[in-house]
Amino acid sequence: MFTGIVAAVGRIETVSPLGSSEAAADAGVRLRIRANGLDLSDVILGDSIAIQGACMTVIALDGDAFDVDVSRESLDKTAGLDKPGRVNLEKALTLADRLGGHLVSGHVDGLGEVTHFAPVGESHELRVRAPRELGRYLAYKGSVVVNGVSLTVNKVIDDDDGCTFSINLIPHTIEVTTLQDLKPGARVNLEIDLIARYVERMLSAPKPA
Repeated sequence: MFTGIVAAVGRIETVSPLGSSEAAADAGVRLRIRANGLDLSDVILGDSIAIQGACMTVIALDGDAFDVDVSRESLDKTAGLDKPGRVNLEKALTLADRLGGHLVSGHVDGLGEVTHFAPVGESHELRVRAPRELGRYLAYKGSVVVNGVSLTVNKVIDDDDGCTFSINLIPHTIEVTTLQDLKPGARVNLEIDLIARYVERMLSAPKPA
């Protein structure tokens, strides 16, 4: 579990295909990630680190860098894990940690598309178009995770093909995350709120006879 509070902005340095070259199209990749300030002193092999909001398992450690393997399934369902670049990093929660954001599983539910990103006063407005199947989980003042960052929804607009939600980003969030790199047309990893997921299940499950 995570909180969606980014601890450091690291960088994917190398992306190496797994498996033989003949099976490259179906193979995953190994990422070498420079932690850039994320404290790895308490990290051991097998620990979980969220990268752009996707929970990954540490398979190698080397100073201030670590490796993870990303399956083809994960590559197909996420954005930003297939090439070198800056990434949001967060280590898994311990029971002694502050819950500064909200409970986050690190499982990407779908991909959104940035439709607008521009300054508004001292802050920025971010608008993201989400798939229709995720729209029902988004609510005014509810929580959503975008590229691993816990954020509060300010507005939701539904239409026949999906929904667009709006977020206000304060200067601190812009400064300490990769959200500053977003542009219209960029794809982002989305994770819906855990509570919304369970509420839907309770309401839709068949009632006992």
